[in-house]
Amino acid sequence: MAADVGIAKASLYKQAASKEALAAAAMARLLHQSLALTEPLAARSDLNAFERVQSLTRWALETQLAGEMPILPSQNSSLRAALMGNRDYVDSLLHLSELLGGWIVQAQADGDLDNSLPPEVVMYTVFARACDPVPAFLKAAGNHSDEQIVNWVLSTCMNGLRSR
Repeated sequence: MAADVGIAKASLYKQAASKEALAAAAMARLLHQSLALTEPLAARSDLNAFERVQSLTRWALETQLAGEMPILPSQNSSLRAALMGNRDYVDSLLHLSELLGGWIVQAQADGDLDNSLPPEVVMYTVFARACDPVPAFLKAAGNHSDEQIVNWVLSTCMNGLRSR
């Protein structure tokens, strides 16, 4: 990361106390980007709740394929502690979860998402698309465009969550 921005490692550590603190700051930044997308989506009257969930999921997949989505190990306790200790991260995650959760509940009430699934299962499924290894594998193979990959992964996810 230091090389990417053209600074020495020591300079990077002046900004962050540890790798975990740096990762927490990166995740907080990503959540801010997510919120910058979700708030205008929430204001759009031409989109229903399902389309809002789908738009956010599409953005996460596109962000991942562009190499801008940090992939974090879910079992790293020191990272988890740094994330939970970062107030900006926690506040942003709660705000995003509240918005997304509201859309999910509404999409279930509208009959667009399977209402037999608990809303948190749908939410975690949507969040998991940001860390899904399938897009990277498909991109590495070099046989498909980013747009095709996003459309296919989005389709398999959203169609699996649809009400029957």
